[in-house]
Formats: sequence, structure tokens, C-alpha cells
Amino acid sequence: MTDSALLSPPLPRDAKTRSFWNAPHGSATALAIAAAARARVGVIVAVTHDTHAAHTLETDLRAFAGATLDVLHFPDWETLPYDLYAPHPDIVSQRIATLYRLPTTTRGVLVVPASTLMQRLAPRSFIGGSSLVLRLKQVLDLAAEQRRLEAAGYRNVPQVLEPGDFAVRGSLLDVFPMGSAEPFRIELFDREIESIRTFDPETQRSAHKVEAVNLLPGREFPLTDDAVKAFRNTLRERFPIDPRRCPIYQDIREGTTPAGIEYYLPLFFDHTETLFDYLGESATFVLADGALDAAETFWQQAQARYESRAHDIERPIVPVTELYLSPQELREKLNRSLRVEIVAKGTNAHAVDLGTQPAPSVPLNQRGESTAQELKRFLDAYPGRVLIAADSAGRREALIEQLGATGLHPHVVGSWREFVHDLEGGAAPAVNRFAITVATLDDGFALTSPALTVLTDRQLYGERARSTRRRKHAIREPEAILRDLSELTIGAPIVLADHGVGRYQGLLKLDVGAA
Repeated sequence: MTDSALLSPPLPRDAKTRSFWNAPHGSATALAIAAAARARVGVIVAVTHDTHAAHTLETDLRAFAGATLDVLHFPDWETLPYDLYAPHPDIVSQRIATLYRLPTTTRGVLVVPASTLMQRLAPRSFIGGSSLVLRLKQVLDLAAEQRRLEAAGYRNVPQVLEPGDFAVRGSLLDVFPMGSAEPFRIELFDREIESIRTFDPETQRSAHKVEAVNLLPGREFPLTDDAVKAFRNTLRERFPIDPRRCPIYQDIREGTTPAGIEYYLPLFFDHTETLFDYLGESATFVLADGALDAAETFWQQAQARYESRAHDIERPIVPVTELYLSPQELREKLNRSLRVEIVAKGTNAHAVDLGTQPAPSVPLNQRGESTAQELKRFLDAYPGRVLIAADSAGRREALIEQLGATGLHPHVVGSWREFVHDLEGGAAPAVNRFAITVATLDDGFALTSPALTVLTDRQLYGERARSTRRRKHAIREPEAILRDLSELTIGAPIVLADHGVGRYQGLLKLDVGAA
């Protein structure tokens, strides 16, 4: 059985019609979007009200998508408008990779906050036209390739560690392409590429061989000589600056990319585009409740930041209208697109109920009762299937042991897809009536027909247990990030993402890896 058979969310026939869904309960929102993506050719774009909601929905979607449905990731820069901070290379890498894939993606899901959907981007001709494929036996001029990589925004470093880094050592070229999960070591014999291998940036040890490597641009804007010259000319024409006193102008002239240059992106191109252009007319937009209100709020915040920074004659800034779609422009584009709105139940007479219910609370440890008594009573009375979704394999094993001690033995399944695969006509095989799997879901839910309930930590423990494993990328709200070291004073308490609480004692310059 597929997601579409479990839930059949209505979709608009054309841009003139609009569908409305009553907000599904818990993580069933992701299940409904996954079902829509399987039923419709084209990308489903889920628009949330903020970054945290986007991350939560995307994580839920990956649990339901399996290997057959692409869930594309297009992260926010995690900086506020006009900040003098560069986005992390991993963020830029993922954004460029997604922009490169979008025009050719025929089916999948993209989750973005409303503010990210408003952002103006580099035109498709730059992202698609600036990539280069290096293959075995290809003739390669290392000096020319070094200049090309630098012009594409890659950083020449002693040791490759992050996306956008490259290093030349004799006849070896190490490069970490944007959008790639690992770096590559290209070895030349004379001027011919003899081997291409992946390698571990921590140990620098080579791994498996590959036939080719695709090099996407290292930035979301060009850094060729012609592009840099055109940027300086445009900066002088647009703003009454003294080039000698303008740090942006001087940094670009000297060949460095100043932090915050991303907010001058329109000056690098004759025109900019948006995600609407990358997605095309076949995309269907699913708007979460409150997404358009969040767009209005973001626009007001961006305007306020512009007003507070627009009077610095040494560091002029680009108007908000050149960096983002206005809320009115966003609505106009959405009105010309296939569109679904998720609304609170009872607020729209045209909204369709998708047949979901809140998952019941079945606390494993309840005062005055033995372990899992509430869960046992629920299983005895419930006519349908029940799945426990554990955040990790370790947590799954701990739950199996805890439930086993009470006489409950859930069947272990490999994934959500395996759990629903043999569910036909609402019948639940006895062997799989009560199961457990590893699936990172934010909240449980229940389906009315067929009868099916998904339980998470929220139902078993009253809250969602956070995984203790370190995540590769921390998801942070922009407002919560320290914006300027000048905000700190010596001795001020600080909370670090990975190391707990400390006190700021100043900055120390270190030499690491010959850098």
C-alpha cells in the first residue's frame, strides 16, 4: 500500500483552482505531502512559517519518503538581511546543489520557509552554465584550472576541509565540490587525469575510485575578472561612494570576498530570479497555516533593518525590493501557481478533512500503575495497526527491552514503507499489528481509514526525546545567533552549541594546518 492509498489529499487541477486541507494532526502533514508528491508529476513545495518548522517537516518527510521520493533541501543562509557574516560553506554548498537539480527534477518535495521563498537568486544560466565535469583521461592544465576554480569562488587552501576548498600539490588537485558529500583527489600523469578518488578530509586518506567529478560554482555569484569589474562599476554608478573609503569596493578590488557580499548579489547580474523560475509551472505549492503572515512579518523586519543601515555612505546597501519579493509579489506568483492551503479546522468551509486524529497519550510510566498498562489497554481495544517510531536504533532497542519486560513484543520493521507495504483493504496482518521501527517523527497521529496509529516519544513519555548524537549541521534560528563580537565583553557568560556554558575571554589567533 502507498501513501496515496492511506491518504488521498485533493490537489488543484489548474492555477485557477485552489485546494484547502484542514490541518492534519502531528506528523500526518508530512504523510499527506508525501502522498501528494507521489500522485502528482512536478515538485511539491511545502512553505512553512519559519526555519524550525521547515526542518521539522523535512525530517518527517524523509521518514515517509523512503528511497523512491526525493526530499530536496534548500537551507536558509542563517543570517539576517544585511548582516556582515558569510553563510557557512556547507549551507552554500547545499543551496547550489539544489538550485542545480531543481530545473531537471520531475518529482519530489522541497521544503522552504516563506522568507526563503521570497529571496531573489542568481539566474539559472549562471548556476547551470558554470558547472564543469572532470573525467578520467581528460587533459587538464593545473595552472589554468586553479585560476578557473578561484574565479568560480573556490578557496585555495593548504588542506581541503570544507565544500568550496581546493589545494594544488605537485601533480595532485584536491577539491571539495559544492554540493558534494565528500572531496576528491585528482592525480595527473603529465597533463592527463590518471585517477580520481574520494578522500577523508580528516585523515586525508584516499578512498574509492570514481570516473568523473562535477564541479558546481563555489558561490552564488561569479568572481571572474569581468564579473568583478562589472560589480565595481555598478557599485560606483548606483551609490555616491568614495572608492577609497568603501570597504566592499576595496575588498573586491583586492581579490577578497567580504563577509556579507551575498546581500549585494543583484549587482553581479543583469537580472535575478527566484525559486518560482527554477521550479517551473508544474510545481505545486502547499502553504502551511500562517506562512503568508510570516512573509509579511519578515518583510517588515527586513525593511526596518534597511532603514537602520541605509545611511552609511561608506557601506551602501541594496534596497529590500532588489533582494526579496514583496508580500504582494509573493501572493501574485502564488496565485499564478498550483496551490494548496493548509488551514485550521473550522476556519474554511471549503477545506477537506484528510481523516487524521491526534495520537492517544499512552505513557509507559504512570504513577500507580505497572509499566505500559495504558498502552496495553489501548492495544486491546484498538481495531487497527499500531507503529512505534523511535528516533534511533539504540532507542528502538531500549524500547523493545522495556516493552518485552511487560509482555509486549512489537514486530521490528525496517521502515515506514515496510510497515504499510502489505496493508490492503484496511486489513492488518496479525504478525505486524503492533510494530516498531526507526523513524524520526516529531509527533504521532492516527488515521481513521484504514485504522492506523503512529506513536512517538510524545505519546510514550509526554515529550519528544531529543537525540543525543551530534548532528552534522545544527539548525539555528537566525535571531538566536550571536551577530557581532562587539556584543560581547570580557567575562560575559556564553552558551556554546556543543560545549556547554563558558565565559568569553577574548580572541586568540592560532596557526592550524599551515593556515
